Amino acid sequence: MMNLKRLDYFCQLAKIGNFTRTAKQIGIAQPALTIAMQKLEQEIGLKLINRAEKNALLTADGKVFQQYAIALLDQSKQMTLALEELKEGMKGSISLGVSAMMGSYFFPELLSTFKKAYPQIKIHLIDQGTAALETLLINGKLDLALVRCDQENEQLRYTAKMEEEVVAAMASHHALALKESIHLNEFCQYPLVLFHEGYFLRESVSQYSKKHQIDLDIRMETNLIELQKTLVQNDVGITTCLARILVGEENIKAVPFNPKMSFKLGLAWKKSHYLSKASQTFIHYFEESLA
Repeated sequence: MMNLKRLDYFCQLAKIGNFTRTAKQIGIAQPALTIAMQKLEQEIGLKLINRAEKNALLTADGKVFQQYAIALLDQSKQMTLALEELKEGMKGSISLGVSAMMGSYFFPELLSTFKKAYPQIKIHLIDQGTAALETLLINGKLDLALVRCDQENEQLRYTAKMEEEVVAAMASHHALALKESIHLNEFCQYPLVLFHEGYFLRESVSQYSKKHQIDLDIRMETNLIELQKTLVQNDVGITTCLARILVGEENIKAVPFNPKMSFKLGLAWKKSHYLSKASQTFIHYFEESLA
């Protein structure tokens, strides 16, 4: 059976690119790392490391082997998690990714009721834009994430899909507040308060302005929802947001876009990633909450 510790050393060496720094990172002496790599090469019968080349640490065989080593270590990690679950029962932890908007206005109540039902399951919440969350899922850094599923990624599975409408938001006394709908071109002519790049509420505006060569007057960029609301109320600029979060707002008017602007979200996970009992439980709970 292949020595997993040597595989781990090899993968870290390939990532860092230097024997001295890798040995320091691992916490072993450099000669010990060198011996471990020699034994790994002897074990598989291939030369993996260019010891004479300064600009290319891995050989061509080494680069191919690296991909299999990463996959094997990941499988070993997933097996360990599965065995721990069998021993512990309904416990465990979930790394869950959500955007700032959905995290602030959709998940608080859902997470509160879930924690009451399953107090032994720990949830680590990660706040990023949906594009970044999809990358984290694919790289195995997240168990679950609420991401866009307008065009599904073949590496992911999706469930609990829902559609969200994006509207223009402005102060109730703003010139656009009397309109029944607004075109994106007109929206782009006004001072703006927008999310940072990489967030779906910024994406359509950025793409449209670049395509039509419109210089946007962006007064502030922030992902803090309450700060955005305050800035909009004080006429610093107008913004895009989800229709659901403006329900009950007296000083902010929501005006639909024409044509309608919306996107689909779904709870997703990586196909090859081990889906723990804790994650399966959350998925089922999420599906029931939407239903």
